[in-house]
Amino acid sequence: MSAAKKEYKRITTKTLFEMKKQGEKIAMLTAYDYTMAKIVDHAGIDIILVGDSASNVMAGHETTLPITLDQMIYHASSVVRAIDRALVVVDLPFGTYQGNSRQALDSAIRIMKESGGHSVKLEGGAEISESITRILSAGIPVMGHLGLTPQSIYKFGTYSVRAREEEEAGKLMADAKLLEELGCFAIVLEKVPAKLAKEVAESVSIPVIGIGAGDGVDGQVLVTHDMLGMTHEFSPRFLRRYLDLYTEMGNAFKSYISDVKSKDFPNKEEQY
Repeated sequence: MSAAKKEYKRITTKTLFEMKKQGEKIAMLTAYDYTMAKIVDHAGIDIILVGDSASNVMAGHETTLPITLDQMIYHASSVVRAIDRALVVVDLPFGTYQGNSRQALDSAIRIMKESGGHSVKLEGGAEISESITRILSAGIPVMGHLGLTPQSIYKFGTYSVRAREEEEAGKLMADAKLLEELGCFAIVLEKVPAKLAKEVAESVSIPVIGIGAGDGVDGQVLVTHDMLGMTHEFSPRFLRRYLDLYTEMGNAFKSYISDVKSKDFPNKEEQY
């Protein structure tokens, strides 16, 4: 008989390490506001990512680049007020850590102090090692992010799968091991071949969480608005839509409009 699954009242970086060791998959979703975070946390999610994807989902930008540190702090503080169980990871936005480790530390400190977030996430490997080291030296937990790194979209020129070629795959593996050595508590792998992602997960002791990285990693992350079907123009292979809220919400709005126009709403029972 298998051992009973351990129940965690609060998820910490130590919890995630234990989950990997025990072979328990880690579930991670995004949230950018209090209401959504409350629902996601109550459902039992392990990690809530306050992603710079808010730039796309909440603000309608084409890329993640325009979102500012102040805006990330606003979203993160809204999420933190809602959660009881999940670990909250906050993206450091583009331009707040690349090439300047002092600025990186200042940015991370602002997020921790002003939002109450539990950790930060940075995109990149060896090229940002100095920034990661400096942030970690202040006692701030860091999650890494390798593979497709959306903040570098203009460098890559495409959102296609990364590390298909041997040279790039080798660098990704080396970067993953470096992030572990530096002290990162986990790594997100985005849009890389499943075989490579599995090899990375087996090569490091810290959890590897995939998005479009196959089933051989230690956990999965999706953008909540995508998996709920609130967005409908974005349909990558890795996305599973659990609801079609774009249609369902649209129908509800149409019903409301119709009821108001026809004077059916409010009825006598819906008045004071």
